[in-house]
Amino acid sequence: MKRTNHFIKLVVVTLLAFMVTACHDLLDEQPENASFVDDTDYTQTQNMIGALYGAYERFYTRGWEDIPVISVRGDDVNAGGLGDQQDYNEADQYRYNKDFWMFNSVWQNHYNDIWDMHSAMEQIALYKEHASNPALADQYIAEIKVLRSFLLLQLARVWGDVFVPESSDPSDLLLVDLTPREQVLQHISDQMDEAAEHLPNVRPNERTDVRGGVTRYTALAVKAIANLELKNYQAVADATSEIISSNKFSLYPDFYQLFKIPGKLANENLLELQYSDFGQSSGDQKAYLFAFFGPQNWTPKIEGAGGGWGFYEPSIKYITFMMERGETTRLETSVLFTNRGIDSLKTLGYEAIIPDWVSNTTPSGDVINDYPRAIFASGKHYLPSDQLTPGRTGYGNNKNFIAIRYAEILLMHAEALVQGATGTGMTALEAVNAVRDRADMPLLGSVSLDDVVNEKFAELAMEWGIRFYDMVRLGRTSELTYADRVFSDDKVFLPYPQSQVDLYPVLKGRR
Repeated sequence: MKRTNHFIKLVVVTLLAFMVTACHDLLDEQPENASFVDDTDYTQTQNMIGALYGAYERFYTRGWEDIPVISVRGDDVNAGGLGDQQDYNEADQYRYNKDFWMFNSVWQNHYNDIWDMHSAMEQIALYKEHASNPALADQYIAEIKVLRSFLLLQLARVWGDVFVPESSDPSDLLLVDLTPREQVLQHISDQMDEAAEHLPNVRPNERTDVRGGVTRYTALAVKAIANLELKNYQAVADATSEIISSNKFSLYPDFYQLFKIPGKLANENLLELQYSDFGQSSGDQKAYLFAFFGPQNWTPKIEGAGGGWGFYEPSIKYITFMMERGETTRLETSVLFTNRGIDSLKTLGYEAIIPDWVSNTTPSGDVINDYPRAIFASGKHYLPSDQLTPGRTGYGNNKNFIAIRYAEILLMHAEALVQGATGTGMTALEAVNAVRDRADMPLLGSVSLDDVVNEKFAELAMEWGIRFYDMVRLGRTSELTYADRVFSDDKVFLPYPQSQVDLYPVLKGRR
């Protein structure tokens, strides 16, 4: 889908994203990115929230290609083969084509949104000059800083050294050098310190003005992730300790339903991309294109429900890891099995550890048939057909996309503590056991770094590339060589898209 550049609207009627469709044109030019309308009356401060809504809209309107590119590398997930996106499959194999349109699109999607977010902050600053409650303007700017920083975090994870925009003008990048990855991450951490002071001390689902919007704890979560990448474990522990000690968050009791309609805006979710069909069988809707992740062929419980494209599957390595651990709840949630996939496990010698409950029928009654591109599908990106609003048929329609959840906070906290940091709220053992207890796994008597790493693998697989970035950060990249994949340290970051190299001379001669 070609993502157009919008003026920030003064009046926005919804916080939700525009419908994402399957078509996509390459974005080969800089955005026009006009900052704001010349005749805006900034004394009308009641319109200030429109700029905030526009920033949320941009954040939620992710191109369907964004999250797959961010998350496909790693031993937890495979790209579905036999498709029309061979370079995507190659990326999963750590063979990167700098001309691949998806790489360029993800780069531009993120930077376009960051520039628009700067435009929104600049607008709000102008409203603030006339506001009777300037603290509210500060809060709105802080919210947008968090959204911007989350996007910048993804760019730094995927490409390493990247640009750090300071205004809404893309041409500024022609005058600056790339910012080293470590400095980008520190910048994000510093931005979150600035933002947190102006944000409400509530859960996102407790907000009444912007339901599910950013709060102080979202900023702390982004800070924790950035510092985890920096291996600044004390900063991680400080941020996660505050989140835990707030007693605001809890693990959603039903792991299976967490990723479905009942889990929307759960007490576990610190940041999620929100979508809705407004409970209507037709008409306007705001949706992410989950079809990319879904099975090509299924027999849904509700006749007429649409299937997916088959481009994303849990790896056999992940599945066998889970079976060997005796996982039930998380394995059943995370993996959709086909008969061909089950037969493959048997052929590879795992028949003795395949649980009796494993079949190609989900707990919700949808049947996952064999299809060409993959032999498994991701259950975390699956919405049962009986949870679709009657009349809606799109795969995953009305499902939110969780970005940061409390389970990740607990496991980052545990990792920081076993790495030598000090914290409050929970011990490392208590944090790991809280996650295991929700998954109906036996509690541990002690916890090591290996225990934490394994728990993150079990809990967070197929989510935002977390497993890949963990293995790189911890120097465990040998794990990333599996099946027919061979990883080397020069494959940590994607090459800069050739279209961007052509635009920005500073990228020439880099990866």
